[in-house]
Amino acid sequence: MNKKEITIVTADDHPILLKGLCDELTSNGYKILAQATNGIQALELILKEAPVLAFLDIDMPILNGFEVIKMAREKGAKTKFIILSFHKEPYYIVQAKAFQIDGYLLKEDTFFEIEHCIDQVLQGNTYFSKSIDKEPIQFASEELKKLNLLTPSESKILKMIAKETSNKEIADMLSLSVRTIEKHRSNIIDKLGLQKGNNTLTNWVLLNKNVVLAQ
Repeated sequence: MNKKEITIVTADDHPILLKGLCDELTSNGYKILAQATNGIQALELILKEAPVLAFLDIDMPILNGFEVIKMAREKGAKTKFIILSFHKEPYYIVQAKAFQIDGYLLKEDTFFEIEHCIDQVLQGNTYFSKSIDKEPIQFASEELKKLNLLTPSESKILKMIAKETSNKEIADMLSLSVRTIEKHRSNIIDKLGLQKGNNTLTNWVLLNKNVVLAQ
């Protein structure tokens, strides 16, 4: 694909960083369609402009980058998404993998790395910055494998817990007994490798809420 055909929407709530990225992309032949400084603006522009690529920061007002991606895909967007962030902790890598993000770059990366990411993403590959240790990426893969061990019923219950639904409410909604829900919770704890305790599962789910809801 010719660079001029690679249309891009960028989103970051730091004006200087946003301008620097857009100037660099433009000077290297890419076509910037629009820029956003918050999540809802980014979502609206992606749906309106239908760019080939969207570069998104994670920490943005109103909607974060992950929420923008989830909502855009739910509305049928075919755009490929690249996160550009300061975060390289496992928590964020797990979310990126859960949302099946196309590329994940760090703001410290060189433009050469950005172009390499673009090339890989357009070939249909998933790309993580070389600046990210392999250990967090491996950790993220292992965490998602655990979630894949859950049955459809267990996954549904996990999502309901993420929405802070009580055992009684879950039982009523699924036409099951509270005892059955408690048994499901125990099975989920075992499959996720968590220590048993009164609030263990609830605390884990709330900490990993975005990952759970992305499944």
